[in-house]
Amino acid sequence: MNKSTLALAVAVGVLAQQAGAAGFIEDSKATLGLRNFYINTDNRDSGTKAAGAQNKNEEWGQGFDLRFISGYTQGTVGFGIDAIGLLGVRLDSGGGTNGATSTSYGGTVFPSKSNGEAVDNFSSLGLTAKAKISQTELKLGTLQPKNPVIVTNDGRLLPQTWQGGQITSGEIKDLTLVAGQIEAVKGRNSSNNENLSVGGANARVANSNKFYYAGGDYKITKDLTAQYYYGNLEDFYKQHFLGLVHNWAIGPGVLKSDFRYFHSSDDGANGNTAAYFGNGNYVGNVSGKGPIDNNLYSGLFLYTVEGHTFGGGYQVSNGSSDFPWLNQGDGSSNYTITDMQIQKFGRAGEKTWQARYSYDFAKVGLPGLTAGMVYLRGSDIDTVGSNRRENGNGNSEWERDLTIGYVIPEGPAKNLGFMWKNATWRNDIPGQRDQDENRLIVSYSIPLL
Repeated sequence: MNKSTLALAVAVGVLAQQAGAAGFIEDSKATLGLRNFYINTDNRDSGTKAAGAQNKNEEWGQGFDLRFISGYTQGTVGFGIDAIGLLGVRLDSGGGTNGATSTSYGGTVFPSKSNGEAVDNFSSLGLTAKAKISQTELKLGTLQPKNPVIVTNDGRLLPQTWQGGQITSGEIKDLTLVAGQIEAVKGRNSSNNENLSVGGANARVANSNKFYYAGGDYKITKDLTAQYYYGNLEDFYKQHFLGLVHNWAIGPGVLKSDFRYFHSSDDGANGNTAAYFGNGNYVGNVSGKGPIDNNLYSGLFLYTVEGHTFGGGYQVSNGSSDFPWLNQGDGSSNYTITDMQIQKFGRAGEKTWQARYSYDFAKVGLPGLTAGMVYLRGSDIDTVGSNRRENGNGNSEWERDLTIGYVIPEGPAKNLGFMWKNATWRNDIPGQRDQDENRLIVSYSIPLL
């Protein structure tokens, strides 16, 4: 039994003795989230098509997300417990085009059987014991953290979850501190906990069960927030993050400035063992893989006025490796301004500019209706092939994402949501294929407590 599981069992035992205490039940909440999710990805021929690669990936399913969040027992130290139950039911797997390969953990949405076919359904149950004293909270068990060095992905039928412990403190005015340790991840298309790895590594043999993180947000003024976070995936990388977010009222609107800097370096086996290497631009190494070595700088500016939001940004990924983040190969997110529907735009040496626009139709009498578009273009990408030689010099990629959503604001169907997400990705990177993708999502949340 690992440490977090043992601690969870002890905490649940203590809680069982106090569950009747006022506050635990009275402040509890339970909700059932429903998500109907369809995805269609058209993989177009660009560069070299991998053997057995599918031209189209298509899946459709119904997701159920049942959550219970307890209150706290009374006393100096309050105890509680949270639970999350997830179930994904396959409605269609595209007639064998579910996106599974011989080396993948599953298809686009569902886990796959040994023959590559999508399973009929998959499910998981997560429990989280928690304790609170004053403004400090400790959680052990199933977590869904979101901060600059670890981001939970919720871009498919069911969300990603993690196993570990986290402590959050707000004892000091205007300062929020967080620290944690993650031991395993359950992917968005999986019901099994797996160890941790990075993109490019041989995750089945080169992985880790220790990711440490800590940091904080400090509100210098009501409009200016400074951030520092540190993350360490044992045997893969160490990462420092600095961030500054400012909101400035200009004329009738508000300008938001968001500056981010990541410094990432190798740790342990990643510095000298090929199976642990991440993706990058190392001439002399197979496919350019090598130790983590990356500095990523970015700035994003958003001006919001009368329902309109205009934005632009720029990002530079310096170093010999791609930007690293926790990645199991089954879908993940990172805290960059270029984490888009299809691509991340954080390759070694890549420079990316973006433009974006969104509109909230509530300003013209249509509350609940929103639309937005983002366009990104990355350049100066250099790649190395399996022959250990440079096979791409100064390559580029671009992506355009379009999102239209509507949430019914009132009436019997209040909170029923509809969303269409369309993305186009084009590139001239050797070995990569262009993509067109559509996602259709219908969601609804039912309060039970």
